[in-house]
Amino acid sequence: MLSNLAKVESLLFVSGSEGISLQQLAECTGMLKPAVKDQLSCLQNKYHNDADCSIEVISTEDRYRIATKKDFAFLLKRYFEEPSMTALSRASLETLAIVAYKQPVTRVQIEEIRGVQSSGTLRKLLTYNLISEKGRLDAPGKPILYITTESFLDYFNLKKLADLPPLPEKDGMQLGDDGQDLMELFDQTLQDEKQRKESV
Repeated sequence: MLSNLAKVESLLFVSGSEGISLQQLAECTGMLKPAVKDQLSCLQNKYHNDADCSIEVISTEDRYRIATKKDFAFLLKRYFEEPSMTALSRASLETLAIVAYKQPVTRVQIEEIRGVQSSGTLRKLLTYNLISEKGRLDAPGKPILYITTESFLDYFNLKKLADLPPLPEKDGMQLGDDGQDLMELFDQTLQDEKQRKESV
């Protein structure tokens, strides 16, 4: 039988960078809000007292999420510093392509296009500073909206978003339409544009 602590922890994990509200935690676990708060407190103490644990529970605007402890900031900075083109995985490029062409866009909208969970990939792109948060959508759960950054433009040698290569007409811009993956199109067209500019 699953413990209440494990239930809360699993929901925090899958909620990713957007986090989850106390109300949502209560509804999903079937617990009252005071009981959920007790479990959140226990979870935080568990993480805090474990020297081999690198995560903690943080809260903002009545939303809770799991994040890496601040003590590990230097280590993560070293890992993510100055990403090269090869440092971006297929998942990262695919997610970045969707944000670039559909912004502002929510995690759920990205996942509807990709068909897979994207919280981890979004966190990586946020750390790279290739995307940023741009407020919240006025919808249930107030999901975070994501957009590309100035660093994104610099990364691909673009002066403005209007310089993004135009996408061919495709119904709904879904991955896999006409045998052409959106990520592959994005990757190839931007690299072609980069080579063209360098040859001028």
